[in-house]
Amino acid sequence: MTVSDLLPIMPIIISGAAALLVLLAGPLVQQRSLNWLAVLASAAAGIWAAVSPATGAVTVPGLAFTQLAQFLIPVFSFATTLTLLLSHGYNERRGIKGEEFPSVVLFTLFAMCVLACATNLLILFLALESVSFAFYILVSIDLGRAESGEAGLKYLLMGAVAAAIVAFGIALIFAGTGTLALVGSVSSPEHHAIVSAGWGMVVIGVAFKLSLVPAHLWTPDVYQGAPAPVAAFLSTGSKVAAAAFFLMLLAFASPMAEMHAPLYLLSLLSMVIGNLAALLQKNIKRMLAYSSIGHMGYLALALLTGTKEGYTAVLLYGAIYTTMNLAAFGAIASLSDEGERSDIEAYTGVGFSAPFRGGVLALAMLALAGIPPTAGFLGKFFIFYAAIRGGETTLAIIGIVSAAASAYFYLSVVVQLYMRGPQAAHAESASPALGSVPPPPHPASSAEWLALSCAALAVLAIGIFPAPLLRVLDAVIK
Repeated sequence: MTVSDLLPIMPIIISGAAALLVLLAGPLVQQRSLNWLAVLASAAAGIWAAVSPATGAVTVPGLAFTQLAQFLIPVFSFATTLTLLLSHGYNERRGIKGEEFPSVVLFTLFAMCVLACATNLLILFLALESVSFAFYILVSIDLGRAESGEAGLKYLLMGAVAAAIVAFGIALIFAGTGTLALVGSVSSPEHHAIVSAGWGMVVIGVAFKLSLVPAHLWTPDVYQGAPAPVAAFLSTGSKVAAAAFFLMLLAFASPMAEMHAPLYLLSLLSMVIGNLAALLQKNIKRMLAYSSIGHMGYLALALLTGTKEGYTAVLLYGAIYTTMNLAAFGAIASLSDEGERSDIEAYTGVGFSAPFRGGVLALAMLALAGIPPTAGFLGKFFIFYAAIRGGETTLAIIGIVSAAASAYFYLSVVVQLYMRGPQAAHAESASPALGSVPPPPHPASSAEWLALSCAALAVLAIGIFPAPLLRVLDAVIK
């Protein structure tokens, strides 16, 4: 093995080496320096992947830098970098100290990069579970909150069961195909039943990873209990990684007829139940958790088509959803003091008392609702376009109706932000019947300004100028 063999997988090396360096340097270096080192490393990994040519050759056993990896790694790096920036001030205010947080976040990026470059089932599975293992730690890292520990335990117990199911499914696929390689893993007719059972197990496990109904019950509790920057990372990076895992399996093995009915039901139930449950929520993180179930139902709808347009829509929506949720949870993290603003009513007048962060949160809500010219509209358009082209017209209509209904709970946040000024809100708080209104938010740090600006700019840029991203995706999905 030569240095030229390692160059294509440098994002993996950068993120892995940086994770170890941050962890080992923790006792010797100040916390702020460690955080900025992690930010630089994650950004460097994404930039390297974006500018390096995708060869597709297997230079290291089980790993290859393909065009899919060239697209996914910058998305993962973008989510990681913004999560680290958002966590600077948040962790200081909440008393989350030590080198564990930035090192585990970098380790998560390392596992995501490995997943994007994987060429066989074993590495693909190990990478996906390494991502989940890192999130078990991150979700419960706020030791001062009982909610955080409870959320981490729930995620761990249910995630372990899902991991076992996926592992068993991959074992059955291997038994039926006789190979761990993704390329050429096609079953013979006599082993069709074994491979079908394996695919069924994989679908069940991936349904948990994507929070698809009925494997969604962990999602609201984990989102609510996790620190807001971790919830941002969990709702974006892990979801895109799980979707990429399933997409890579589908790309090298033609979808079987038996998979249509399970995916159809998962998509239908997720879109309907996720959006209806979100209508009832008063806690903003639980509302975003239930809405994420609906969004993953849209992804399942695109996967269901089994077409090039559907797979392109999955990757496009994954990138767009990453920008939207980073903006939403990032604004929530930045507006949080020693305690988070949990209730939607707690954001009354914030659009006036904190104009920039309130504006980013409002933009994120508009994008999640699919209102043009934001990126959310573009993502939903391509999802439903691919579904109709793929023959899933009925399910696409149900998705469109559920997406229209979701506008109510997204716009309710915007109403709270701008329905009245902070002075009126504080005047009303003098009445015990109306409850108390939190004090004006603290000033945003420079790191939070940078992270929120990048997320908001991405939401608008993709929505207004989608052509560059679409050209990249056209090269990825051939």
